[in-house]
Amino acid sequence: MSQVKESIEVDVPVTAAYNQWTQFESFPQFMEGVERIEQRTDTLTHWVTKIGGVEREFDAEITEQIPDEKVAWVTVSGEGEQSGLVTFRPIDPAHTEVTLMMDFDPEGMAENIADKLGFVDRQVKGDLKRFKHFIEDRGTETGSWRGRI
Repeated sequence: MSQVKESIEVDVPVTAAYNQWTQFESFPQFMEGVERIEQRTDTLTHWVTKIGGVEREFDAEITEQIPDEKVAWVTVSGEGEQSGLVTFRPIDPAHTEVTLMMDFDPEGMAENIADKLGFVDRQVKGDLKRFKHFIEDRGTETGSWRGRI
C-alpha cells in the first residue's frame, strides 16, 4: 500500500468547503482523471476514472461523515483498492484547511512506477489546488449534504 497526504488552505468558511466536498458529482470539474461520479445512496458512490489512458470503474462506500469535520471512504468493489479521509479545519471564520489522506494499492508495473515517481502526490496536490480555485471562484458551494454517517 502507498500513502499520500496533502493539505491546502481555501479562502472560504469551513461549512462552504465541507458542503462543496459532499457534492461528489462535481468532482470531475476539479479532479483530473475523474470522468464521472454517481451518488447511488447516502453512503455509496460509483466512480469512473481515466488516468494515463487506463479507464477504471469502482464503488466506494462512505464509512464516516461528520459535517464540517470529515469524510472517510473505502472502495468496496471494482478495479483498484483505496481508502481515504478528507478533513476540514477552520483556520478562522473565512479560511479552512482541507487535508486529503489516501491509502492505495498501485496495480501493475506502470502504476507502481508512477507511484514511485510521485505522480499520485502531484495529482492530489493539483486536485486540491483546482478545488481551491473552484470553490473560491464560485464564492459559494453548489449544494450540500449535511447528513452524518
